[in-house]
Amino acid sequence: MAIDATFKKAVNTVRILSADGVQKANSGHPGMPMGCADYAFTLWHNFLRFDPSRPDWLGRDRFVLSAGHGSMLAYSLLHLFNFDVSADDLAQFRQWKSKTPGHPEVGHTPGVEVTTGPLTTGLATAVGMAIGAKQLAARMDDTGLFDQRIFVISGDGCMMEGGSHEACSLAGHLQLDNLVVFYDDNSITIEGSTDLAFSEDVGKRFDAYGWHVIHVDGQAPEAIEGAIAEAIATSDKPVLIIGKTTIGFGSPNMAGSHDVHGAPLGDDEIAEIKKAMGFDPEKSFVVPDDVRALCDERTAGLQADAVTWDARLNELKAANADRAALLDQLTSRAVPENILEELLAVVPEKDTATRSSGGSIMQRAAELVPALCGGAADLNPSTKTHLKAEADFSVDCRAGRNIHFGVREFAMGLAGNGLALYGTAIPFTSTFAVFSDFMKPVLRLAALQRLQSVFVYTHDSIFVGEDGPTHQPVEQISMCRAIPGMTVIRPAESYEVAHAWAAALQADGPVALFLTRQTVENIPADKVDAIALAKGAYVLSDDDDFKVIIIATGSELMAAQHAAEHLRANGCKIRVVSMPSWELFEAQDQAYKDSVLPPGCTRRVSVEAGTTFGWERYVGRCGLMIGVDHFGDSAPYQILAEEYGLTAEKIVEQIKAHFTSCPCSCSCS
Repeated sequence: MAIDATFKKAVNTVRILSADGVQKANSGHPGMPMGCADYAFTLWHNFLRFDPSRPDWLGRDRFVLSAGHGSMLAYSLLHLFNFDVSADDLAQFRQWKSKTPGHPEVGHTPGVEVTTGPLTTGLATAVGMAIGAKQLAARMDDTGLFDQRIFVISGDGCMMEGGSHEACSLAGHLQLDNLVVFYDDNSITIEGSTDLAFSEDVGKRFDAYGWHVIHVDGQAPEAIEGAIAEAIATSDKPVLIIGKTTIGFGSPNMAGSHDVHGAPLGDDEIAEIKKAMGFDPEKSFVVPDDVRALCDERTAGLQADAVTWDARLNELKAANADRAALLDQLTSRAVPENILEELLAVVPEKDTATRSSGGSIMQRAAELVPALCGGAADLNPSTKTHLKAEADFSVDCRAGRNIHFGVREFAMGLAGNGLALYGTAIPFTSTFAVFSDFMKPVLRLAALQRLQSVFVYTHDSIFVGEDGPTHQPVEQISMCRAIPGMTVIRPAESYEVAHAWAAALQADGPVALFLTRQTVENIPADKVDAIALAKGAYVLSDDDDFKVIIIATGSELMAAQHAAEHLRANGCKIRVVSMPSWELFEAQDQAYKDSVLPPGCTRRVSVEAGTTFGWERYVGRCGLMIGVDHFGDSAPYQILAEEYGLTAEKIVEQIKAHFTSCPCSCSCS
């Protein structure tokens, strides 16, 4: 497409809109949008496929602004290309309840594909989106129709962050040639020049990853157009376009300085920019008529192309009912209504570790839910998350539903987020619970974006045993519980695992499952029908006129039950509550919560093989919290249970001691 005077004026319009937005807000980052405007507008006008009237149109390419601090760049483009982002929205940048928040948020601003801001998370998420696109194309067996690409803009910060190393290594290994990353190489960070802390040759690094690397003048639209065309024509390799840019390009006094990175330019400087570019310095948020016409023409052409694509899709679906049904299942991420019944039917009869029963249950889930796919960080044999009837995703098999992420927990989690965002997968990612620490930003972003994804964390307590404290999680469950919007489920045994997977597959947000390494005892057969995991907590057993409630999760439930039996034999009246999920329990009405934990019963005990942090909300000031508020030790797990007071006998001792000596005024002794 012709790069003429109007085109170049459009590029400058992006610069000025971005600067205006930051100035009006008196907050934000003008430098990156001004420096990247040439590349971004060339991409959007000449290559990117989208339909602004349908931001979620299946045939679209995806645009990911990994350098999310430059959000005014994205908002300006969305405005120019007729998404539901008005000039007034641009003027409300970073304001309360505006459509244009400080960093891009998916589901908040039409056309934004990924919530970005923490540097490199967008880039790593895009790797998952590229996997999702390849997977969908292969499962539809139609390489011509499903040829969507993922375009990313990243910056120096993204390249410095460790996640870019993990994610881009994986992308190169998988030869994701539908992934095109523009590196905004402006040599500036918040503190000054990148020379302060960053001197590696990024191009050589990516060449070593197996990427095709293109160098281009980031301020030359003609050269950029050629580079993007070359990237699209490249096969068998993802592409990195390294564009040498000037941060704040067009600013007469601040371009090339770190001062332009994260602060408004000032009215006088913006006036000078507008004069130099032929804009009225007295007006803000203005799109010249010829620029508007240029973008409208492109939008109309893209919408016509989208209609043609839809017609081709309908022809494909009409010609193959099986593929049509599969596509509908994938795009809706369909889960059978009787999923719980189906999963309960495959629960192992013998006592087993919940990671093992989880593995068995997952096999049936994968048969019933075509959208389910994922993998582990080189731990499938331990976490039991390999889908045995499915192929591995690879260069030679793009339809595979098992993904080998390697020892890359951070990239794995973000790739899982990307799979969920692509819209045709319910991803699962798995590692040992202690290594969820590597995934904290992933979990937070999954919750912030309300993604339907499942995090499977096994080896969930100090009962990892001999590996010692480096591998024994203590605070990780509490960490996950602290994340708003994250549902944490720690099932006690195999039947609860089936309930947990059913809940996870039907959740409207992310779920973290915590599963055991060690064998655990199944609950008695006559109690199976009482399981109400979907409500977060339920009564496993109790006595009339009970005086003490023991609340337990996971592998400690049956220890609590046996402790209750011992206490009952000595005349105590006990209720045992299984509480696999705080979040599901808190979602219930007050009447249900009071029926499980009656307010009148203040003698309460919590038992969980992890930090007791937070349990006071359920046991109260008179209660007893049995847990592990310290790091573990290297020893067989049976020894640890004895030493740390988590056997039935030790639980009994602690209950007797606490409620005999309790000094409070509630008469609980």
